[in-house]
Amino acid sequence: MKKFSQGIIIFIKLLRESFAFAATSVKADKTRTFLSLLGVTIGIFSIVAVFTTIDSLKGNISRSLASLGSDVVYIMQFSWQLEEGETEYKPWEYRQRPPNTYEDFLSLQQHATTAEAIAFSVDFTKEVKYGRNIIPSTSISGVTTDWPVVSMVKIGTGRYFSQLEAGGAYNVAILGYGIAAELFQEEDPLGKIIKIDGSNTRIIGVMEEEGSGEMLSINESDQLILIPYHYACTMVDPRQMFPGPTIVVKKKEAADKDEFLGELRTILRNTRRLKPSQKNNFSINEVSVLQDVTNQIFGTISAVGWIIGGFSILIGGFGVANIMFVSVKERTNIIGIQKALGAKNYFILTQFLFEAALLAILGGLVGLLIVFFGAEIVSRVYDFQMTLTLGNILRGVIVSTAIGLVAGILPAYMAAHLNPVVAINAK
Repeated sequence: MKKFSQGIIIFIKLLRESFAFAATSVKADKTRTFLSLLGVTIGIFSIVAVFTTIDSLKGNISRSLASLGSDVVYIMQFSWQLEEGETEYKPWEYRQRPPNTYEDFLSLQQHATTAEAIAFSVDFTKEVKYGRNIIPSTSISGVTTDWPVVSMVKIGTGRYFSQLEAGGAYNVAILGYGIAAELFQEEDPLGKIIKIDGSNTRIIGVMEEEGSGEMLSINESDQLILIPYHYACTMVDPRQMFPGPTIVVKKKEAADKDEFLGELRTILRNTRRLKPSQKNNFSINEVSVLQDVTNQIFGTISAVGWIIGGFSILIGGFGVANIMFVSVKERTNIIGIQKALGAKNYFILTQFLFEAALLAILGGLVGLLIVFFGAEIVSRVYDFQMTLTLGNILRGVIVSTAIGLVAGILPAYMAAHLNPVVAINAK
């Protein structure tokens, strides 16, 4: 135990002396230090900036997908993924499918026992006008009563449609926050009359602002207008649209997922009078599918990021190695004197490895600082939340340390194995 303690003390002293030698060498030649820092800084900046951007984009999309609801499915004409038995995606086949009908929706409402809420939606664009303010192509959704339950719509001011309004062709609307701000500016929109495709429509509510930092939002509720489904049918014919209306169904919390999906398929097949030998002419899309696709895409992007950053890191590593070879040559006499006075090979080796690692870590920290301030600027200037995470900070520090150790191992080995007599007399 005593020998072990002594060994620890000797090791700590060795580290301290090696660090002191490395720090002195780094301070001695500032130009050489700067050049070494520059290569590693660029490398670490490249890698950490790529992964910070990827993580921010992925987080943004994940939040948008989460807002769609994990227990919600979307019944549509087309599928979000390859269906069973398919080897390639065939969009022309989906176009031949019949669109969802209001009768499909009513059948699900009547027979689905595992569903908490079911809503019907038709999406289109129309011109919206209030006074002299005009928005040429505004996204409009004609929806039914349960839409707030399945879509997480939040009303900021005013109210949602009543049962009577949602079930009939009442000319009322709920505006997205951005639409309300653009049409009414400083004016209170509640109770005002706007024209949707020339039809007078009364505003009964305004949705909550979706929030900053949602550049890639899937819902885009700020730029959306909700109207009752039957009122929407006075403007468009859902049977002539592709994609057609969407049926959105939320599962009961206690219901089994497979039972829930199976029940929906059975009801729709019966409603559409499909024979057992016929394929489904509809698709039940789960949000988890989008999550899986997103993870695959960002996995590929991450691999590309490592490749791109790897070239920058390689250049930085060569820079550190080159500087360390020069450092060994300049200090050959000092190394000879140290070895003549009894310095062991591992002491010389550790000394130069510390110097290489210190150079690389300093360069990495500068790269991290640049990414940090860059992320802050992007977050403030653009509507996109970009954050340098602890994971990416650790990634930068670990990679820069590894660069220093790998780049410095050969010069350090050469220095440690110099002949002391030859080294002292070297010119």
